[in-house]
Amino acid sequence: MESLQVSNCAYIDLGRIKDGVDGVLSVAECGRQIPFDVKRVYYIYGLSAPQAIRGRHAHKHNRQVLFCINGSFNLLLDDGTHRQEVTLDRPDLGVYMDVMIWHEMSAFSPNCILLVLASDHYDEADYIRDYEAFIDQVRAMGK
Repeated sequence: MESLQVSNCAYIDLGRIKDGVDGVLSVAECGRQIPFDVKRVYYIYGLSAPQAIRGRHAHKHNRQVLFCINGSFNLLLDDGTHRQEVTLDRPDLGVYMDVMIWHEMSAFSPNCILLVLASDHYDEADYIRDYEAFIDQVRAMGK
C-alpha cells in the first residue's frame, strides 16, 4: 500500500478479527477509527458500465470515509496541488477525506459495493461540482 501524498487524506485500517470458519469481522467506531460523528451512511452498487465514474466533486464542509466492502474501484484524490489515484479492494481498509478534496471513483469491478460514512447530512450547497471552481477556491484559501 503506497502512502497518500494528498493533503488531509489518510488510510483508515479497521483491522480484521478472524474467527476460524465463522468469517471475518471489521469494526468502525466514531471517535476511534472514524474521526467524526457519522450523520449519513450511503452505498453505491450495481455499477454495470465499465466506464462509470462517480464523484467528480469536492465538499466545503462534509468529511467522508470511503470503503470498498466488496470488489474494487479506483479513487482519485486531488487537494488542488497533489493528485493521486489509489485502488480500494479490501473491506477493512478505507480512505478518509477531509474537506476540499476533489474526488472521483472509477474502474469499478462488476461486484463492487462502495460504502461511505459522512460527517454531515446531505446538502447540495456543500458540493463544488466544477473542477475549475474548486481550484479557484483552493487558491483563494492560500493552499
